[in-house]
Amino acid sequence: MRIALYKDGRVTDYDTGEEMAFAAEPSVVTVGSYDGVHAGHRRIIGKLVDAASARNLRSVVVTFEPHPRSVIGDRGGVSGLLTLLDEKAELLETLGVDWLFVVSFDKDFAAQSSEFFIDTVLLGLIGAKRVVIGYDHGFGRGRRGGVGTLRRTASKKGFSVEVVDEVRLQAEHFSSTRIRSFLREGRIREANLFLGAPYMISGEVVHGAKRGRSIGFPTVNLRIGSGKLLPKHGVYVASTCIDGREYKAMMNIGTKPTVSPEGSPAVEAHILGHSEELYGRKLTFYLLDRLRDEMRFRSLGELREQLQKDEKVVERYDK
Repeated sequence: MRIALYKDGRVTDYDTGEEMAFAAEPSVVTVGSYDGVHAGHRRIIGKLVDAASARNLRSVVVTFEPHPRSVIGDRGGVSGLLTLLDEKAELLETLGVDWLFVVSFDKDFAAQSSEFFIDTVLLGLIGAKRVVIGYDHGFGRGRRGGVGTLRRTASKKGFSVEVVDEVRLQAEHFSSTRIRSFLREGRIREANLFLGAPYMISGEVVHGAKRGRSIGFPTVNLRIGSGKLLPKHGVYVASTCIDGREYKAMMNIGTKPTVSPEGSPAVEAHILGHSEELYGRKLTFYLLDRLRDEMRFRSLGELREQLQKDEKVVERYDK
């Protein structure tokens, strides 16, 4: 999958920042923030990819960076992202999307009409022939554009519209807001059920205090991108892939009160069966379950004993 960034009328390659020729080609397109790429989103993306394949067209997801609600404060803004842009791109690629078209979202762009967005972005820049959209999606100034706007425009501009109905699980609506609530409560299984996949946390491996090594549990410390929502503090069962091999891991999210009573929140993981240096590499961990709350122990010896118990649980864990 390739990623294009649109800002101020200029399209650049997301990875290099160099201007690129993004030609308007016949495409099947969807639009949305897609924070979390949750199970409801996945249904829309599935329809998009299927429609593109059936018509031999490219599939394009149009999203926004930063999240629109962080710019315009709609519904109180957004408090904690389920997916940073790189994570969102990784998930969309696994779902078979050809292009991710990222619109740099600011107040000037937010002030544009829905008609401007359709004519300039969807048709002029991308070349939409079919638009796959969620039943409740709103776009353009004040979110005044929606399914009706697209359908009225489609008959005049020569594209078609497919509306994907609401998806529910156990009578509940799939929403990023609901998933955030689950994560803040440490209910990782429920969050994963609504996501349709394990919650992912990505970051660069950086140097830490190396206290884990002294008690036989070396950890990788992750530098997490700004805005990422971290679940309730505690110890989690996780997995990660390094050089094509999957490893189980026990991840601690919190302040590490035993060794750093006044520490700031940090993310670190002990990877079972892996001992090579990973500094400077980007790793992605997938949270599978929650083991326990973060605890303060009276000594490093007590901490080591608990970590040994945790490790046995992780070793036996079958997802």
